Amino acid sequence: MKRTVDPKGNHLLAALPTAEWTRWSSRLEPFDLTLGQVLYESGGTLSHVYFPTTAIVSLLYVMENGASAEIAVVGNEGIVGISLFMGGESTPSRAVVQSAGQGFRLPAAVMKDEFNRAPVLHLMLRYTQALITQMAQTAVCNRHHSLDQQLCRWLLLSLDRLHGKELVMTQELIANMLGVRREGVTEAALKLQKAGLIRYSRGHITVLDRSGLEERTCECYAVVKKEYDRLLPDNEAV
Repeated sequence: MKRTVDPKGNHLLAALPTAEWTRWSSRLEPFDLTLGQVLYESGGTLSHVYFPTTAIVSLLYVMENGASAEIAVVGNEGIVGISLFMGGESTPSRAVVQSAGQGFRLPAAVMKDEFNRAPVLHLMLRYTQALITQMAQTAVCNRHHSLDQQLCRWLLLSLDRLHGKELVMTQELIANMLGVRREGVTEAALKLQKAGLIRYSRGHITVLDRSGLEERTCECYAVVKKEYDRLLPDNEAV
C-alpha cells in the first residue's frame, strides 16, 4: 500500500501551530490501516494515537455477549485514541478500520507530554467535544430512527471522511457498525439502490446522489456535521 506523503492530509495535524508541528513531525510514523484491522480492543492499553489521512476508523461499543454497535467514526478530521488524554491509557471502545487507507501514529508517551502544552490542548479538546456530539447523536439515532435513515447518516459521515464517492465495505461490516442484522442492511441498501442514490456491488458502495441521501436521512447527520464545522474549521490554526 502506498504511503501517504503528507501527514497534513489529517486536519488536526494541519491545524497545529508551527512550533508544535516542528516537534511532532519527527515523531509521526506512517501507518497503513487495512480493512477490518483492530487498532485496539475495549479495555486495552493504548500504545499510540492514530491520525487517519485516507482511512476511516469505526469506534464500537462491545457488549459482554460480543454484540457490538458503532458509536462514532473517525477519518481525516480527527484522532483515534482520545481516552489517552481524557483520564487514562485504556479505552472503553474497540477501534476497527472500516475503510482502508493510510494514516500516521504517535507514541502514547509523546501525546501525553504534548497534551500538557497549549494550544495543542485546546485543539484536542475541541475535537473531543465534536466527537462526543457524534457519539450522543448516534445513540439517539439508533434508538429513534429507521434503519434506512441510519444507513444514509452512516454513508454521509463516511463520505465526509473520504476523497471520492466510493466505499469498500461488506454488508456484514455495516451490520456490525449499526448493530443490526445483515438482512436488514441488505434490504435498506436495496431501497437506496432502487431509488438511484447508491450502487452496491461486491463490497463496493458508490454514492450516485449525495443530495438525495441528505434529503432521506434524519436530522442527526446535520447536527453532527454542524458541530464539526463549528469546532474544527478546515485547517484553522489555533
